[in-house]
Amino acid sequence: MTPTAIPTLWAGGQLFTQQTYPDQVTTNSLVQNVLYASGTVGAIFIVVGLLLVSLGGVRRANAFDAVIQKLLGFFIGFAVYFLIGFAIWNWQYYVAFEVANPYWQSIADWWLGGALANETAQNVDPAAGMGAALNNQQIFIFFLACFAGIINVLIHFGCEERIKPSAYYIISVFTAITSSVLSWLTWGSTGPLTNLGYHDFFGSAFVYVFAGVVGVYLTRRVGQRIGMYRPHPRIGEYRNYNLGLAAVGLVVIFGGLPLVILSCGFFFDPEALFVSVTMADSSVGIAFNNFALSWAGGAITGLLIAYRTKNYIYTLLGPLAGYLSGAPAFDIYKPWQMFLVALFAPVVAYLIYEWTQRHEHDEHKLGPLLIGSSAYGIIIVGLIQWGTPHGGYFGVESGTYAFQNAEVNVGWQLLGLAVTVALGLVTAAVLSFILERTSGLRVTEEVEVTGFDKHYWDVVHDIEPQPTATLTADGDGRPSSRAIKETVDDIAEPR
Repeated sequence: MTPTAIPTLWAGGQLFTQQTYPDQVTTNSLVQNVLYASGTVGAIFIVVGLLLVSLGGVRRANAFDAVIQKLLGFFIGFAVYFLIGFAIWNWQYYVAFEVANPYWQSIADWWLGGALANETAQNVDPAAGMGAALNNQQIFIFFLACFAGIINVLIHFGCEERIKPSAYYIISVFTAITSSVLSWLTWGSTGPLTNLGYHDFFGSAFVYVFAGVVGVYLTRRVGQRIGMYRPHPRIGEYRNYNLGLAAVGLVVIFGGLPLVILSCGFFFDPEALFVSVTMADSSVGIAFNNFALSWAGGAITGLLIAYRTKNYIYTLLGPLAGYLSGAPAFDIYKPWQMFLVALFAPVVAYLIYEWTQRHEHDEHKLGPLLIGSSAYGIIIVGLIQWGTPHGGYFGVESGTYAFQNAEVNVGWQLLGLAVTVALGLVTAAVLSFILERTSGLRVTEEVEVTGFDKHYWDVVHDIEPQPTATLTADGDGRPSSRAIKETVDDIAEPR
């Protein structure tokens, strides 16, 4: 490509000549930049929704800290991904395009201080190295960094209200690195597993299953929250702060996810041909409609289960289970297939949830949803879409990374799932082993009773009296002293 010389730039007090490459900054590339940037906005909405779900589901005495811990965990994962995560994910394309010393070169180009991570697009020759569509790649760092942070937010659901903040922050650093390795293996089109036949449009394995496995393992290590399954002598039964906020959070997540769909694919000539990140044939319209039907199918079955069992939890689990069952294959399902797959997903969540409750396993979301429903979705696409071509890279006509050189089948889906579960278990087990013998994992019972907000932030909430004590008149219209004492005690020791 012939560069254009612009001899009038000023730097360091001297005029100098700077080469620019117009193909890096075309109107078409700008439109793609905006589309990928919208995906980051969608990811931020997902974070907001998850924080609302957390806020609505914890004790009032822990409301602020539960949100802050998740938010700080998000930014730790976010920063680690900028530091090294994208360089790891990009290994797959450096190998596919036969870059010399691909693993090291990707890190040299894309770590936080890397050459391509810090250069302006118009100054990079798209024909040299891996600098083509540089703006898109740089925005993609932001996009994937959001999901490295979201993974940490999801993990925290498994141990909130009892894990030490310092332990959680340390875990957040290492899970961001491990999930980056998993994304290289399982998400894209030329990674070691995706180029063989493993299919995962939305990154269900490295985002949801990995987070679920780590979170559930931590649940077992930190144990139950006080008051969850039987009254505690000082706080009584466990009481959520505001489940209405959790429902609002669910809607916010639903609103943010469609924007992410646009970032799970590539746009090629002619004009704006949408090809799935897996290199499977797809379209924006099909992916969007499959997303919508996954929520609808899950919501319908979840509603039926909720009324049948008289348990509100399934009104919230149902839509999410439907979504998670379809996330691996929004790009290749036909809409009627997606709807049927989603209809059954809440049944999987129901079976796992009921089993965990019978065994008093104090974790109500990660097992039924992130592990159960996601695993169901990863496996079922291998059966329904067996033989669907994908993998490689658009325009490559021969060789190991030829466009659509591989086919989806259930064997590769099972292998990808097994690798994800194994890495999740190893990560959680190693970190737990070390932390339990050093700084510790769980806070003391006194911290749990007092509340994280009071202990860590000196925040005291305005607690309303609980309705357990009844005021009775002593004959002259004044409440009895016994009733007053019961009410005051209830305020002092909120449930």
